[in-house]
Amino acid sequence: MQFMINYDVLIVDDEREMRQMLSRLLRIEGFNTKESSTAKEGIEQFNKQSFNCVLCDVKLPDGYGVDLVKDFKRINPHTEVVLLTAYGKVNDGVTAIKNGAFDYLLKGEDNDRIIQTVTNACEKSALNIRIEELQGKLSGGIRFSDIIGESESIKEIIELARKVATTDTPVLITGETGSGKEIFARAIHSGSNRSGCVFLALNCGSFSRELLESELFGYRAGAFTGAVKDKKGLIEEASGGTLFLDEVGEIPLELQSKFLRVLESGEYFRIGDTSPKLADVRLITATNRDLAKESDEGKFRSDLYYRLSAFQISLPDLNSRKEDIILLADFFVKQISAKLKKNVLGMTDEFKELLVNHYWKGNIRELRNVIERACILEDSETLTVESLPLEFKLQSSGHIQTDTTTLAKAEENHIRRVMQQTNGNKPKAAKLLDIGLSTLYMKLKEYNI
Repeated sequence: MQFMINYDVLIVDDEREMRQMLSRLLRIEGFNTKESSTAKEGIEQFNKQSFNCVLCDVKLPDGYGVDLVKDFKRINPHTEVVLLTAYGKVNDGVTAIKNGAFDYLLKGEDNDRIIQTVTNACEKSALNIRIEELQGKLSGGIRFSDIIGESESIKEIIELARKVATTDTPVLITGETGSGKEIFARAIHSGSNRSGCVFLALNCGSFSRELLESELFGYRAGAFTGAVKDKKGLIEEASGGTLFLDEVGEIPLELQSKFLRVLESGEYFRIGDTSPKLADVRLITATNRDLAKESDEGKFRSDLYYRLSAFQISLPDLNSRKEDIILLADFFVKQISAKLKKNVLGMTDEFKELLVNHYWKGNIRELRNVIERACILEDSETLTVESLPLEFKLQSSGHIQTDTTTLAKAEENHIRRVMQQTNGNKPKAAKLLDIGLSTLYMKLKEYNI
């Protein structure tokens, strides 16, 4: 079986031949590579894309690699940086490690050493990313009493979840993106007899088929290129506890049969292994798709669907539980202002009215993002309409401007203000504006900001 883990590596070196040699070497081993010839280009490329590892020359025309380590780690702390130099200096190596570098290599090191170092760096990066996605191995103490809401619909669902929590029955949680599916999964785990063991979560839509298979089932050393040691899958790591699979509808058809075996027989195989392992795990899955319809259309295995949906919970969208919006907003204001160490105490009545009347396409997740953005921008103790996104302000004025020049100017002023608030940090500004980084770059160029 030919299997390669598609890690992403950025190579920053002003020597064209060196960049191309490293790129060819790594691509042969299954890595995805991008190249930059200067520090500026490297940082710009790094801002646009996530990388597991950066291979960076120490001496660049416009920068010093040892100092660049801090810049890369500040933008994405999960990326590992390996420095390359033609002249090894002990002081440089020590400083590089202190700045957060993964390793410090001499140019001319044998290819095996480079490949092994990059592999190790990428594995560490992937592990750190997974740990953040999992939000820790424990449930975080989320209980049913912690779920915010006074609407009848949410109360009924909490009662259903309480009853199934005490069993080992698989649970399928359905609902729109951002409606709180993982919160319910964690509460079910906390209310189960497995609450003393780990809760692991995985977004199935974040991985390729091959990488998803290795994440779930693990592999034996030598099973494929890059498998230098045994790796436990999440099914094994969650033994005795709960495994939560979000976006379960993204599991490819060819992998679904292998996953079905876990539910039917309680056994599975690591990649490259010939002996089965026993699975002792409570399974909770979630999706925003209609799996019943997809199983009828042959896009999802019907036998797997029926196994996963032995007990189904459907979460309502935020727009159908308007009475819970201010309760949730109050909670987020307290939580986020404490995190930001700001003294935000509440919201104006106009601010609250706009929240209630807004159509929440992103549900609770969108509401939280709006409150976080407002807390960052607000200078007073009370959140006002001025700290809301442009669409809320237009809503507040009672009409939508149709003059494109006026709209463009309002957009330009809004982007300028956010850029000032974030001190020019483009990834942070894009997040606050709720737009993609590439879109922000386009807008900055359009408005000459």
